[in-house]
Formats: sequence, structure tokens, C-alpha cells
Amino acid sequence: MSKKVFVSYKSEPEDTMYKNLLVAWSKNDNGYFDIKFNDLSVGVSINSENANYIKSVIKNRIKESSVFLILVGKNTHNSDWCKWEIDKAVELGKKIVAVKINKSYTPPANLYGIGAEWAMSFT
Repeated sequence: MSKKVFVSYKSEPEDTMYKNLLVAWSKNDNGYFDIKFNDLSVGVSINSENANYIKSVIKNRIKESSVFLILVGKNTHNSDWCKWEIDKAVELGKKIVAVKINKSYTPPANLYGIGAEWAMSFT
């Protein structure tokens, strides 16, 4: 049975590339990855006119997922969306996995002290 994984990431080229790699792995039917990723990309500010609707959709996607995975890119710590998604995952009691794309990248402060599992680099 596949695990549904919500992937949180900042919409920047490097972060998006790694998110797309995860999605490709989940579609590969080679038996190595028994996961299904929910991809809900948003290209609007968290303070936009549609923010409340988008937040409700994202909250439901996180709620339906087994695992919340956040890709920590160079600027993820500055993303209001990622911070909000982390807070929602905690509120909903989700298992949280943080994967640093590069071990030198700074994670959002709200990832500390919540029992997240860490991978210090994507490799």
C-alpha cells in the first residue's frame, strides 16, 4: 500500500527540480518506491486574495497524507507558505521528514523541536 506524501518546498528552480525528481520516483513502477506524492504547487503569495481558499485546499491535502516531507532549499527559511505548511502538519499530527537539498541550507525555525526526522542532504 502506497504512502501519501505531501511535499512542501519553496517554488525556486533548485527546489522544484528536486520535487520533480521525487514525483518521478513515485511514478516509477520498479518496486523501489512505494509512495505517492501530492503535488499542489501554488504560484501566489500567502497574503494574496485567494490565500484562504488555497490554504483550505493545502490543509486538506496535508490531512489526507501519511507523511509531510519538506525540501529545505537555499531560501526555504524565508517562505511564509512553507512555515505555514509546517505548522499545519504539526497541528494535524503528521509525521514530518525534513530533507536538506544541501547540508549548508538553513531550515525554517519552526522545524526545530517538533520531532521531525532529518536527512542532512538529498543524497
